[in-house]
Amino acid sequence: MINLEEAEQQLSELDLLSSMFPSEDEFKVTDQLALAELKDRVEKCTKEEPSSKIQFMLNLEIETPDGSEVPFSLFCAFPLEYPTVLPEITIRSHFISRSQQAQLNTDLITHLQKHCAGEMCILSAREWIKDHAAAYINKEQLSSTLQKSNVQRSEDIFTRLWIYSHHIYNKQKRKNIIDWSKELSLSGFSMPGKPGIICVEGPQSMCEEFWARLRRLSWQRILIRHREDTCLEGTEGQIEKQRKFTGFEEKIFDAHGARGNHMDLGQLYHFLLDSGCGDIFQLYFGVEGQ
Repeated sequence: MINLEEAEQQLSELDLLSSMFPSEDEFKVTDQLALAELKDRVEKCTKEEPSSKIQFMLNLEIETPDGSEVPFSLFCAFPLEYPTVLPEITIRSHFISRSQQAQLNTDLITHLQKHCAGEMCILSAREWIKDHAAAYINKEQLSSTLQKSNVQRSEDIFTRLWIYSHHIYNKQKRKNIIDWSKELSLSGFSMPGKPGIICVEGPQSMCEEFWARLRRLSWQRILIRHREDTCLEGTEGQIEKQRKFTGFEEKIFDAHGARGNHMDLGQLYHFLLDSGCGDIFQLYFGVEGQ
């Protein structure tokens, strides 16, 4: 359970990171609803338990001895008790193997346990990675990868966006959602009503384009509830292997209520479960599905 002091420290660290790294290319909170709940906990002194933990991404460039700039990403999450307990950090880069990545993550955790236990430590983790990550890069792998591309292309990342809206009623918006997903070759589904849910998956650039179009429309409230980014190996057919949905469709789950705008969430949960996404239900609604 998160207490007020821990919530204040988490929000303070996020504000610091946002001021130091104002570009979304460097720092991005990937769960905006969790951030809104954290702000309510601090500013309104609410006692309601957050439905999920804060998740964010930090990107940085690591300079190698030969002068190359290698991109690294830190996928971070604050357990509810952070900073009393350590944050969850996963380091990823196209330029290190899985075994090197695992060793780098292990060594970072060891460093944080020794020097940062009980303290806000994201900046310390970032500095340690900046100082030490080059030692984990295999020169042959770096040379081979740089020959293919000097930067990580968005087409090499498979993205799945879980979008939450206060409601989706408007027929034109519903049509846009379906038309745009098909135009951009995205799979997934949308659930109209109150609340409204949209999932799109496919190449990162196409998902970003879909989200850019969607948020330009008029909404009472819409946000990315959860985001999944997977680095592809570059072999043909990798995107199709990552998909959990075939095509894109609007899903109606026994609409009820005075306006027929509430869906049967039990049916939604079983649909997510059958699609291999059952854990998403708790991220949306704060309770386990049934």
